[in-house]
Amino acid sequence: MINNSEVSFYLNGGVFLNTDLLIQMTKKIPVLPGLILAITVAGFAKFLAIFLPQLGGATIAILLGIFLGNVFFKQSYLQVGTKYAESRLLEFSVVLLGLTVTFQTIAEMGVQGILYIALIMTGTIVFAYYIGLKLGFNQQMSLLMSGGNAVCGSSAIAAIAPSIHAKEEEKGQIITLVNLLGTVMMLTLPFLANGLFGDNVLAKSALIGGTLQSVGQVVAGASLIDEQVLKYAMLFKIIRIMALALVVYVFGQMAKKGNLADADVQVVKKKAPLPWYVVGFLIFCLLNSLIVLPAIFVDSAKWLSSWFETTALAAIGLRLNLVKFIQEGPRFLIYGLSVGTFQTIAAVILIFLFFS
Repeated sequence: MINNSEVSFYLNGGVFLNTDLLIQMTKKIPVLPGLILAITVAGFAKFLAIFLPQLGGATIAILLGIFLGNVFFKQSYLQVGTKYAESRLLEFSVVLLGLTVTFQTIAEMGVQGILYIALIMTGTIVFAYYIGLKLGFNQQMSLLMSGGNAVCGSSAIAAIAPSIHAKEEEKGQIITLVNLLGTVMMLTLPFLANGLFGDNVLAKSALIGGTLQSVGQVVAGASLIDEQVLKYAMLFKIIRIMALALVVYVFGQMAKKGNLADADVQVVKKKAPLPWYVVGFLIFCLLNSLIVLPAIFVDSAKWLSSWFETTALAAIGLRLNLVKFIQEGPRFLIYGLSVGTFQTIAAVILIFLFFS
């Protein structure tokens, strides 16, 4: 029987791991317990997807992760491994996805695709910033919310925070809000996309890739539709991520003009604004564009990317603390719903203008 004091879970054909064993493993290899848990949830999700193909392994993984993480697996020693699975494995998945895309594919998006991303990002930033101030959030939190929703969720928030001297508590609150909002949109937008745009792959991809906050949510949302939508949705998402450097710079200048520096805030050394996995994606995309790769190589990359992706999404679910979000109060809920509603409506209008 599973309970909070004696956690057991089934792994690959008959091996049971209990709490005592996991604690011993934690002392030697801290990342292992949470990583094994995420892999196990991913494996179970893929198994369930055989019977629930309309949902798919990616969506089942994050939903199952949310349930298990909020009911059974709250132990602190799991956090190191689930955090690794959430961040690194998803990044590897994005890099490998570059082997399935060519620059000819990117060209199919056309000028309208670039313009669409520019408009939806600008609109999201302006709306989220000003509605945040109207709801009583300070400038730092409003900027974090703007960047997190417009660019790439937690990664954008982490990159922006040092530039605007945001406090750790502010960063944590907005990350929680953006992740929960993204999860809600991830589960609803695929159905809206199918209902509004039918067989128009580019339009459905623009809705998913142009609005969902994190890479993981884009992957999960697009996977709920089909592989073609996943491929193009990731292209829209990559363009948003490539704009992160500009967003960090602009927000930093706003922070200077607004005198947002706080003596109590520890200034963190800035990281490179363009994530390494975007560079890796582009390199693999270039390689795939110039060289005809063996089918077994591409198929292996797809298989490995799928496992990385599903494991990362399981970890995202395991780490989503619903109680913590509820404790933030109705003001956060109103903020999230307002921004999500604006993003969705604006995206649909722009898609009908550019891709219909």
